[in-house]
Amino acid sequence: MSGIRQSGAPAAGMLDAVTASLDHDRCYRAVASRDVRFDGWFVTGVHTTGIYCRPSCPARTPLARNVSFFATAAGAQAAGFRACRRCRPDAVPGSPEWDVRADVVARAMRLIADGEVERSGVPGLAARLGYSERQLHRHLVGELGVGALSLARAQRAHTARLLVETTDLPIADVAFAAGFASIRQFNDTVREIYATTPSGLRGARRGTDGGPPGWLTLRLAARPPFAADEVLLFLGLHAVPGLEEWDGTTFSRVLDLPHGPAVVRLSPAPDGGSAVTARLHLTALRDLGTAVSRCRRMLDLDADPAAVDDVLGVDPALAPLVAAAPGRRVPASPDAAELAVRAVLGQQVSVAGARTLTARVLTAAGTPLPEPVGALTHAFPRPEALADADLSAVGLTGTRRSTVHTLAAALVDGSVPLDPGADRAEARRALLAVPGVGPWTAALVGLRGLADPDVWLPGDLAVRRALAALGGCDADADRWRPWRSYAVLHLWSVAAPSLFTRPPAPRTRGPLPRSA
Repeated sequence: MSGIRQSGAPAAGMLDAVTASLDHDRCYRAVASRDVRFDGWFVTGVHTTGIYCRPSCPARTPLARNVSFFATAAGAQAAGFRACRRCRPDAVPGSPEWDVRADVVARAMRLIADGEVERSGVPGLAARLGYSERQLHRHLVGELGVGALSLARAQRAHTARLLVETTDLPIADVAFAAGFASIRQFNDTVREIYATTPSGLRGARRGTDGGPPGWLTLRLAARPPFAADEVLLFLGLHAVPGLEEWDGTTFSRVLDLPHGPAVVRLSPAPDGGSAVTARLHLTALRDLGTAVSRCRRMLDLDADPAAVDDVLGVDPALAPLVAAAPGRRVPASPDAAELAVRAVLGQQVSVAGARTLTARVLTAAGTPLPEPVGALTHAFPRPEALADADLSAVGLTGTRRSTVHTLAAALVDGSVPLDPGADRAEARRALLAVPGVGPWTAALVGLRGLADPDVWLPGDLAVRRALAALGGCDADADRWRPWRSYAVLHLWSVAAPSLFTRPPAPRTRGPLPRSA
């Protein structure tokens, strides 16, 4: 595809492959209603202007015959459209489709969002997925109209815009931090996608509070309804001293990123909207895109609450819970390998007990930060460090220590795949092959590590208590597909309401039902 034409409008013949899977009439109705719930599901290319927009763009609705629809911004860009500078279609929640689906395209999209192309190129991406480059390209182009390089390029452009608009970094530093190979490539991409120069983007940037020196302040959007305080409370009550911190409003933690540790502070957006304010302190600016992707996954910001609530809200057992907490999210971990180890440490102990054991493991094998950031002192130990770590003083049984070491070794050699592009069914089978990892632990890794929206927790004490209180049983879970993970969160809210309702003090005391 040749990119922007001189006139700014795309060639009509380029659109067929990338719009075939989108229902034109349904998409147009969403655009006509300016329904924000569809933002991120698709973008609208307007032939008469050569611009692509989010569905809720406040501009005058174009005629139906003058628009085409694309599953990704990259598809619209490759077809010759440039981004609308009014509605900023690259600043919306991502498509929830990539988290729901288990096919190679969805797995590739998750890995691209996590920065795999920037780290290892398209050959590395294909190898992680178990495909040849040609096979992967055929799958991506067949569904999205563009290959992995175009998808990664669109992500680089979004990262560059964030840096231009939220920092005072020199433009040259922004280009390389965003992953561009040269200043010229950066300038050409910005002109094609935003129809302006990098300095023009900076001149038109929106005001931000900036935050402390050395910190980036970003707004992470979510589809409404979204209760940021509930998600942050849940994460805060599981906070491990030294790794995470919770002050009653802001959840902070260390992120282990490809080019060095980072610290993120997450708090509800000050305007009370469906968003979270993220303040990031990065070792390397080129990790910004990966950091944002992991924060979004941790807070489940790309979920489609309407789709979830439509299924769970009509179930007699769950309807009152859904009505009381519409749009409930599934808080996840930014790193599935970390969650797997924490799940093993949390087996058959309370949340408080799991936090204590994990803090000891952090001290024994974690990577110290160059300088503490408040109460944050360590990054969670990588599998390589855990495989050989001396955990005799942690307080684990010999069997549990053996499980941690075996799991860490399996993560290192790849026999347990837990990266964002992992085949979830394969990951579950591999986890169950680790001695000491049972169905509950493997399911929890799927639910909160791999962010699988359709996981049921077999034998979970809190779930059993909630089902008994509601007069239900495990068989009811089949009615809640493909959103059983969200049903689990609703059931946890019945058995352990302190994990979802803000207590008088930042942390509750006493044992909590087993759930990690």
